[in-house]
Amino acid sequence: MADPALSIVVPVYNGAATIGELVEALRALEIEGGLEIVLAVDGSPDNSLAVCKELAAKPGAPVTVLSLSRNYGEHNAVMAGLSRARGAYAITMDDDLQNPPSEVKRLYEYARDGGYDVVYTYYEEKKHSAWRNLGSRFTNWCADHLIDKPKGLYLSSFRCISGFIREHITASYEGPYPYVDGLIFQVTQNVGRLQVAHLPRSEGRSNYTLARLFRLWLSMFLNFSVIPLRAATMFGIAFGALGALTAILVIGEAISAHKPPQGWASLMVAVLVLAGVQLIVVGLIGEYLGRMFLAVNRKPQYLIREVFTRCEGGIAVERPPINTQAASQPYRVPNPPEPRQ
Repeated sequence: MADPALSIVVPVYNGAATIGELVEALRALEIEGGLEIVLAVDGSPDNSLAVCKELAAKPGAPVTVLSLSRNYGEHNAVMAGLSRARGAYAITMDDDLQNPPSEVKRLYEYARDGGYDVVYTYYEEKKHSAWRNLGSRFTNWCADHLIDKPKGLYLSSFRCISGFIREHITASYEGPYPYVDGLIFQVTQNVGRLQVAHLPRSEGRSNYTLARLFRLWLSMFLNFSVIPLRAATMFGIAFGALGALTAILVIGEAISAHKPPQGWASLMVAVLVLAGVQLIVVGLIGEYLGRMFLAVNRKPQYLIREVFTRCEGGIAVERPPINTQAASQPYRVPNPPEPRQ
């Protein structure tokens, strides 16, 4: 079967109430060259997997359902979906219907006709809560300085990626903490932007909690830049210089006044501040080392338990083979040592 022109990758988590309407709207689109839909069910606690399997069995544009072994997070699920996509372009979008399916064709054609590697969408008004919007602005400000993002570009999960970019980011990174946008900007700067509509959430509430947003921010903050380590060095130099200057002033006061300098309370405050900065820097270095440790020990980015696709008899089930270095290399019995003469 020929590869489609467009793949649409949707991470699904607590999306049983909305994913059916989304898939039906996507199947109604007329895309020259055809489209496929990849649903990555990210260990959802509701019946999203059963709903997605029913959608895969229905006629229309082919739907591939990936059942991940547990909840890995949105970006991990997106990477799983991109690894199975076959289209010349891939669009990633959420399952909550806040991105209208009617904008998919316009986004795809804008990326294709403009020759862009990636096109990000942005909104005139985001229909999120105030704290989510504030967090998004802070994350985008950090991204301006950490991942070589073009200034003013809004990082949206509703994006169109060329096949060239998709293949490179899925093949080049196997670590357990993917950040899709960071991987993209490691490969290209040929990026466009397109304004689209953003709708209020029709069902339930956002799956992002403050803790999940913080973990996602850490992936961007630590995985794709050494600037935090350089900032820690600059903090150390600045506080060291401040301490040396203060020591000179204290010694000068003691010599001129012939008595111990006053201000033990301020001294204790300075000690506590410096100790706090040292602990923050140590924690930052520890976070880097911890992530390196987990990557070296091959913590999985995601594991696909089963893949469901439509076939003549209904649903075909594929169980991907275990792909580990240990499994790919048979155990060899060592040769016995030769007897001594």
